[in-house]
This record gives sequence, C-alpha cells and structure tokens, in this order.
Amino acid sequence: MTLEARHVAAFLAIVDHGSVGRAAASLELTQPAVSRTLRQLETYLGVPLFERRTTGMALTSYGRALEPRTRLIAAETERAVEDIRTLRGLSTGTLKVGAVGSVLTHVLPRAIKGLLRSQPGLRVEITEGVDDKLIEALLDYEIDIAIGVGLPESDQVSLTGSLKWQDRETIVAATDHPLRKKDQLTIADLHDVPWVMPPPHTRPYDAFVQLFRDAGLEPPSISVVTRSVVAVKSLIAEAGHLAVMPQPLFAPERAAGTIGPLPVPGGSKPRRFGVFRRRHGYLPLPAEALVAELEHVVGWIQPGTRPRSNDEPL
Repeated sequence: MTLEARHVAAFLAIVDHGSVGRAAASLELTQPAVSRTLRQLETYLGVPLFERRTTGMALTSYGRALEPRTRLIAAETERAVEDIRTLRGLSTGTLKVGAVGSVLTHVLPRAIKGLLRSQPGLRVEITEGVDDKLIEALLDYEIDIAIGVGLPESDQVSLTGSLKWQDRETIVAATDHPLRKKDQLTIADLHDVPWVMPPPHTRPYDAFVQLFRDAGLEPPSISVVTRSVVAVKSLIAEAGHLAVMPQPLFAPERAAGTIGPLPVPGGSKPRRFGVFRRRHGYLPLPAEALVAELEHVVGWIQPGTRPRSNDEPL
C-alpha cells in the first residue's frame, strides 16, 4: 500500500472536525468508508493516529507528528493543480496574501492591478494583520505569502526574492493636542499621556517600548489596547491619545488636518518590509508573479530600491 490522497483527506477531515461522523459528512462519504480509510492508514504506518474518546477523536503523538506533513501534502497538491491550470491558460485559482495595513494603502493594490492584468481569471484574497498573526496564518496555510516588517526568518519561514523596501513609523497625535504647544518636546514629555497601541509582541508595540528605552525610560502603561486601525486613529483624533503608527496608515487624516506626526527627536524610525513564504514546499506561480509585480511597484515608488522593471509603470 502507498499513501494516497484519500488517506490524507480522511485523516485531515477527522483532525479538523473531531469525529469520524462529521469528517464523513464534510467529505460527502459514509462513516464506514472513512473509518475503513483511517484503519488502512493506521495499519500501513503501524501506529494509532487517534485516541477514541467519548467526546470525539484526539490525536496521538504519532498523529500530531503526521499532521503538519499531511497539511503540506494537501496544500502542495492544491497548488500544483492550480499552477497547471495557470500554465494551460485556465487560471481561475486563488492567491492568498497576508499583509500589514500600511502595505494595503498603495503598494499592494498597484501590484495586484498588474497581476490581474496578466492573469484576469485569478482571484486574490487579502488578509490584513500585524506580524505575529501573519506568521500564524502563513504556517497554518491560510495565506501563501506574507508582507510584513518584523517577520523573523526561521526553519519554517524565509524571505522570498530580493524585494525590500521601507517607510517610516512615527509618533502620531491630534493636530490640536496640547503637547504641540510645548517647545522642544522630548520623549520624557510623552510618558504621562494616554497611549493606544496594538497588544504586546507585535511590531508597533515593540517600537513603542524601544522608543522609551532608547531615552533611558521605562515605557508607560497603555490606556487602550486594540488591533483596530480605525479605533487607533479615532482615539488619537477624538480622545487625545498618542500612538506609534506607520505613515501610510494615517495619510488621509494627515491630509484632512485631523492627526499627524508629533515633532519630537527620536520619534520617527525607518522600517524595512519584506515578502515571506513557508520555507518548505514551493511558491505558487501566482505568488511568484505577485512578487515580481511588487518589485516593479517598489522600484517605481522608491527609485533605487531595485532596478526598475521594463514594464509600463502602473
């Protein structure tokens, strides 16, 4: 016997649904058929993959070892089918992209425009998140590539291509914030005012902490913790909060005159972006094409980042 697609499908369905019955329903098969397929797989491997409990099926240590590999097999099989359809000119597949919010303001939309011009049948799904959530989504096969700032390379995640570009993150306040009346602001002046930030272990939060530690200060308590960009900007404009934000995210409000950078030495830092992929497996063809479009867009927006593409500027 060899490991077949039906074994992988049955195994993952049981993992995802917690019982043979629900797995069978999701696969539109009978329960005995799924039980038989699982039994074949366990016999082939010579180990039990699940513990049968009254509450459902729980993975054994053998099953936990098998799960990430079977997810890789299933994902790579799906990608291979989509790539073949692309090569045949039948591309109606889906490219799943994860990105931090500032990339969504101008860089990614322009790259997607170029991608869909060459692959009009393709569907692009976008997930917005901060770096920690993008890593989770990438490793869980919820996205094909992640565009972020603080994504660490590891034995599971790697930088793809030579694409790197930067913007700046800065301290942001309402245009009528009382601190703007003070001459020669310092970081110390920002310690006792309310802050709104994403939760710990995110890139913006780490930048906030480093801002004060670079000034020899312990960071203040954060008044409001949220991942919502809308909430952050509203609290800055309406409630007198400060935040560390990338400049593209508040560009419309800055143009409208409601919020903007707070002029304080050390309050603005560059940050470098990259495109990341799972280290194991191959990059789907649409993802490769999107990376090429991103390189083109970045070379156009930030000349000198890379040689400009020969394609017509978007």
